[in-house]
Amino acid sequence: MNTGTPAPDSYYVRTDTHRFKPTARASGAWDETELHFSPLGGLVVHAIDQHLATRPPGGLLLSRISYDILGRLALDECEIQVETVRPGRTIELLEAVVSIAGRPVVRARAWLLSAQDTAAVAGGGADPLTPPERLAPWRMADRWPGGYVASLDVRPVGTPRPGRATAWVSTPLDLVAGEPCSPLASYVALVDTANGIAVRESPKAWIFPNVDLTVHLHRQPEGRWTGLDTTVVFGPSGQGITSTVLHDVHGPVGHAQQVLTVRPISGE
Repeated sequence: MNTGTPAPDSYYVRTDTHRFKPTARASGAWDETELHFSPLGGLVVHAIDQHLATRPPGGLLLSRISYDILGRLALDECEIQVETVRPGRTIELLEAVVSIAGRPVVRARAWLLSAQDTAAVAGGGADPLTPPERLAPWRMADRWPGGYVASLDVRPVGTPRPGRATAWVSTPLDLVAGEPCSPLASYVALVDTANGIAVRESPKAWIFPNVDLTVHLHRQPEGRWTGLDTTVVFGPSGQGITSTVLHDVHGPVGHAQQVLTVRPISGE
């Protein structure tokens, strides 16, 4: 129903140094009273960026981040605390904990590796995808509800089919209202979309949320588009895996993996 209230132009609004309030644009697909994890994943990277900004430049690049989703992600204000687990000049491990209503709901760990000039030996990635400007939009919101999905510009490469899809995803919204975010934070904020672009079964009959997300990078992404070359596999005993080759407009940048809990929806 149209209430006449303008839609927010960001996923989060900062309320304190370490606290952020989600807007309706961050709402989830199966339950609009919950968060979609994708913008929250980017918000964690934003918090890590701010943690690193308080220190002298160290020449380290975020090369892997893994998220464990510990419980229900209510569409409510969250707090993010970042600490160094393993300090180092060339290798460092950080941990970020997201809490809602005083309860940890996400625990993320990020490996930072030293930047080196390895251009002479770079190679081995997948072929680049068809550029997004040459592709037609796809209304992902026809399949999925929620404010987050409705905010996306999705451009499939070919026709999505059950368990297999390749698509570009972007958004006109800011991650945090009034705050510049790094290209990496903006990029990661769209990666969790992968589990929704290549569904194997109708989300009206089956639920298959991910309980984690791990992103490995061999290159830092650039630009406003996140490319997802995604395969979804369901096993015979309630587990599934969403595997994605990650791209930006220049080519592949890494991989993402999500483990799924697959269950029939009661009454279907």
